[in-house]
Amino acid sequence: MSDNKDDNDQGVAATNKSDLKLRVFSGVIMAVISVFALWVGGAIFAIFATIVGAATFWEWKNISDAFHLSKIKTNIWLAAGVIYIGFATFMLIYFRLKDISYIPTLMLLLVVVATDVGAYFSGRKFGGKKLAPAISPGKTWSGLIGGMIAAGLVWMLYSVQNNSALWYMAFASGATLAIVAQLGDLFASWMKRKAGKKDSGTLIPGHGGLLDRADGILAVFFAMGLLHIPLLWNNING
Repeated sequence: MSDNKDDNDQGVAATNKSDLKLRVFSGVIMAVISVFALWVGGAIFAIFATIVGAATFWEWKNISDAFHLSKIKTNIWLAAGVIYIGFATFMLIYFRLKDISYIPTLMLLLVVVATDVGAYFSGRKFGGKKLAPAISPGKTWSGLIGGMIAAGLVWMLYSVQNNSALWYMAFASGATLAIVAQLGDLFASWMKRKAGKKDSGTLIPGHGGLLDRADGILAVFFAMGLLHIPLLWNNING
């Protein structure tokens, strides 16, 4: 007769392996669709980004509704979601449509991906002091630093190759964007914790909702949008 503990451990391992396969499969499908739309650009990308933005806002609404606040405060949260997600989505579309190539926008997205990957592996490798234990117990300072280094390297290599910035300025810019992405991640985690939810939704198998995956992207493009307001104003009045 087999030991019950061994049976349980094998069951957990099988479940984890199955979850990993599902996450990888759905992640690949999601990446292929997103990159294809980004590559095509034009109206197709604008429509795609708008649909994703609208679905993300719906998840925001569901989370904020779970706060069980007064009607006025609930409406304030909805307005904040419209501004935050709407402006970030607009800037994502703007950055893609203003360039002939899809590469600049793709590289901004890869900075966020690099942040997540660098934070994950450095956090697992070095561990250490928690970054924000009351909001997201799994995040560490070593993970943040790893994410900053990874994002800095991605943006540095891209910028140097295109002669658009000095290497140390490009690295600093990438590392700063990593901090912004992590703040967006923490903010989404705080919202879910306040609402008593593990995930923002169930739209993406193995990943949760769109807000779970786009939290860092929203923060980065919202911040980039704020920096580009003078340019946008000049274009409107030009």
